[in-house]
Amino acid sequence: MVETSTLKITTVEKSALDTVDFNNLAFGKTFTDHMYVADYKDGKWQSHRIEPFKNFQVHPANIAWHYGQAIFEGMKATRHQDGTPMLFRPEMHSDRINKSAERLAMPHFPKESFMEAVTEIVRLEKEWIPKEEGSALYIRPYMIAMDEFIGVQISHTYKFIIFCCPVGPYYSKPLKLKADDQYIRAAVGGTGEAKAAGNYAGSLLPTQLAKKEGFDQIMWLDANERQYIQEVGTMNIFFVFGNTVVTPSTDGAILKGITRNSLVHILKDKGYNVEERPISIKEVMASAESGELTEVFGSGTAAVIAYVEGIGYKGAMAKLNLDTYKVAPMLKDTINGMRSGRLEDIHNWTVKVS
Repeated sequence: MVETSTLKITTVEKSALDTVDFNNLAFGKTFTDHMYVADYKDGKWQSHRIEPFKNFQVHPANIAWHYGQAIFEGMKATRHQDGTPMLFRPEMHSDRINKSAERLAMPHFPKESFMEAVTEIVRLEKEWIPKEEGSALYIRPYMIAMDEFIGVQISHTYKFIIFCCPVGPYYSKPLKLKADDQYIRAAVGGTGEAKAAGNYAGSLLPTQLAKKEGFDQIMWLDANERQYIQEVGTMNIFFVFGNTVVTPSTDGAILKGITRNSLVHILKDKGYNVEERPISIKEVMASAESGELTEVFGSGTAAVIAYVEGIGYKGAMAKLNLDTYKVAPMLKDTINGMRSGRLEDIHNWTVKVS
């Protein structure tokens, strides 16, 4: 056992690395050797440690299971061309998980501890990072309530955990989206801007129903008028009209995606006009029909860039010509290039784990 400041590190006796087929990585099903854990009790975070990956023993009355105090982040570590592990905008992930914690009345996790935890676990698991550009070590920080009590109240104890998974691309093919005017994801004033576990639980049935109709994901509409596009089940969404790229404005019901933020900067760097504004499903369907809408794509840490080939709404289908896509491939290449060191990172978004 070694100790880094207050972080205690206990390593496995034998790594499972040699059992992994890096040419056939199913997303989120392969886990690395170690995990980070910290406990919140007596009003402070303590017992910071990295230890062998294992199950937890949890009380049946765990308050998170019953009342949903659970939040998470999704990050990636990639391999620079020189072999050094790279993180992408880790400080923003720290800030966002604390925003989520605030919304769910959970304690902030110190940024210094967050950065140390992510850096050290990536350093320890660096051989698990796939070598192929576009693949990555997916990093899942999350926080859950740990009180053992049945009652709707704030927990007084929590766990903060980070585990990692080597992954390939999240989506292997272009997507067909269903604009759903029956179910909603979030309303202004709710928890839509937080990465709260319950947001995703509520999306499962509508997504399941959409898949039975031949779609891949839901494209959520606003809670009031059921007209204005919010986001897709696992990512933010962008629409290209000539030299103008439109993405829904974050109004409190839409996740403030870190990849979304990065793409807005890249697009402006490249000379595109970027509009963050309300955009209706009627505008999208009409502009697709007229040919004015040339590209639709999603963005997120897991997906990076996901091409959309069709959008269904009230029985109509708007089809996109993937052969003419230029903006989405450029953005995907730029993000992946920065993460591998193939392209210059002019914004200093990448952080080397040396």
